[in-house]
Amino acid sequence: MFKQIGAVTSMNVRGIPQRLGASLVIVIGIAVTVGVMVSVLAMAVGFDKTINSTGHADRAIVLRGGSVSELGSTISRDNTLTIMDAAGVRHGDDGKPVASAEALLIVGLPKKGEQSQANVTLRGVGPASFALRPEIHITEGRMFQPAVHELIVGRSAQGQFAGLSIGSKIALRDSEWTVVGVFDSDGDSHESELLADVETVLSAFRRNLYQSVVVQLENPDAFNAFKDALTTNPTLSVDVKRETDYYKSQAQQLNKLLNFLAYFVGSIMAIGAVFGALNAMYSAVAARGLEIATLRAIGFSSFSVVFSVLIEALALALAGGAIGAVFAWLFFNGNTVSTLGGNFTQVVFHLTVSPTLLITGIVWACLIGVIGGLFPAIRAARLPVAAALRAG
Repeated sequence: MFKQIGAVTSMNVRGIPQRLGASLVIVIGIAVTVGVMVSVLAMAVGFDKTINSTGHADRAIVLRGGSVSELGSTISRDNTLTIMDAAGVRHGDDGKPVASAEALLIVGLPKKGEQSQANVTLRGVGPASFALRPEIHITEGRMFQPAVHELIVGRSAQGQFAGLSIGSKIALRDSEWTVVGVFDSDGDSHESELLADVETVLSAFRRNLYQSVVVQLENPDAFNAFKDALTTNPTLSVDVKRETDYYKSQAQQLNKLLNFLAYFVGSIMAIGAVFGALNAMYSAVAARGLEIATLRAIGFSSFSVVFSVLIEALALALAGGAIGAVFAWLFFNGNTVSTLGGNFTQVVFHLTVSPTLLITGIVWACLIGVIGGLFPAIRAARLPVAAALRAG
């Protein structure tokens, strides 16, 4: 049986150059399908990677009770002090809690090469913010000074928006702010933000309430003690989340949308690729009707014919899948894009074509090839031998 399958498959493969046009229909159709699906999924993977790298298990974020995000939250100054003094919060060498009461505002800046403005997060942070987030490093310029209209910009934000070079002036509300530094934070979502002193931000925008409080825990296991201390306090009405859980929830909706788009569009294109494969394989079987009938007449089994046709379709599908996957990796992996995040601001991230996505694309290609080759293979096996010989 294996010898028969090998012989028929070898004959089919050698005949591909004579059916080059039909074969290319299969290869190109599947390559385009896989390339589009992998590139869209790469957006979801890249966005998820950026958001997940933002949170740390030993940090917690406190919002007003019932708030979904920082933008919808307000916390009074008195409550901020209560939160920072709660059990489980780590204290620095100076005896002060490692915590930051923060204000979040949305400002409009023009994207590079565009006239229209896009939303960018301006985050006001407390004095302990950079001890709280050691992943933030100044790469150019210097740190902002309190009580002065100065700010630092994330590396990703600087790459996407105009007017964020060191020394640039940015008009925010009724005041002018100077960019004095550029920072990176290991590619997380904070790199898409502008950072400034929280009290200066609140004063400039005529506000008095914070949006969130971020604290460093003594250790990851201290989270439950910290949460219980706040949620059982009758003077507070707050939600407490691990930072990792908070940012994961912010990314969840967009990730679902991107995955849905990838598989929805991919499925529609896959249906078209299947019909292209069916048409090409039916044509191939019809063109080799005499050969198949001759093989059947001299003793080759129907199974060997079916299997060989399936192998041919699968080989063409694998070629198309590999081309599509390589194309997606070469042209999309690492590309920088921006999209709306959970706070309705621009989050800059990199497309990530991971090995898992490449394997997913190859699996889809194989499924298309099997479905596209199955029915032509069955037809080849059922081809009446006598009728085919007389027609030949």
